[in-house]
Amino acid sequence: MRPCLTVAAAVLMGAVSAHPAGSPQNQNAISNQTITGSFATTITPEPSVRVISWNIDRGYHLDRVIDTLRKERPSICLLQEVDLHDRRTGNRDIARQVAQTLHYNYAYGIAFEELSQRVKGQPAFQGQATLATTPIIESRVLRFAHQSNFWRPHAIIPDIPLFQRRLGGRIALITKLSIAGSPVVVYNLHLESRSGGRIQSAQLQEVFEDLKRYSNGTPAIIGGDFNSKYFPARLLHTLEQAGFHSVLGQKVERTHVILGSLDWIFIRGPWPAPDGKIVRGTHASDHDEVIADLLRNTKRKKP
Repeated sequence: MRPCLTVAAAVLMGAVSAHPAGSPQNQNAISNQTITGSFATTITPEPSVRVISWNIDRGYHLDRVIDTLRKERPSICLLQEVDLHDRRTGNRDIARQVAQTLHYNYAYGIAFEELSQRVKGQPAFQGQATLATTPIIESRVLRFAHQSNFWRPHAIIPDIPLFQRRLGGRIALITKLSIAGSPVVVYNLHLESRSGGRIQSAQLQEVFEDLKRYSNGTPAIIGGDFNSKYFPARLLHTLEQAGFHSVLGQKVERTHVILGSLDWIFIRGPWPAPDGKIVRGTHASDHDEVIADLLRNTKRKKP
């Protein structure tokens, strides 16, 4: 995430303006309805499910993102910082373009409106996208109750890209997939980047609370950008206490070029512990992607 200057800096620069009169002030004005599409072709079930989690840095280098996903051929993609009609990424629907190009089903959840990225007055958004080669049974947005006020519009802060003023807030995009005929719940997270870890921890607890609507035996995947630069080892321990394990085992790996260990995939279910890895050097984002093959339990009962 690119750093913002302080309000004082804005005043010194003389670049101050009121918030646009026609824009909603309510954080809850952003829709919680997901956007979905079906582009997957019929495939033969494979003995493993490849999962990738990747913050794609809005989709600035979309061709490289698509080339990387085409090469890795994941069954499930958890993408964060996915633009929708933003000026900075060419007014494109990034999630739909990736899904349509690579033949995935997809669900997209809007996190916030980017007030400085409108094209000819059209609202611009950022959110998360979950792509899958398998059917998406349902999708929904969990908009966290715990949010930072840092990003909200303010009368003395201009709506220019430098300050990243936003309406909305951090979310979890939740999809229920059908894998080999069985339901799997997938949480695609992008937790808050501010607060020194306090808000991130509170948002994670909201995820655990939401998980209670599913039975303990339901396989689940929690992945995304946890913004865990402040507490990576503690995050790992918290997820393990909740019955999940990291696809990287006990390793705490750097996934961001500057900020350290931000990106993870955790699993709960019938899969043996996978040998996950970090893929580096794609030059498609300021984040590296986390990838793992989840081997399905194919053991048969003895007669």
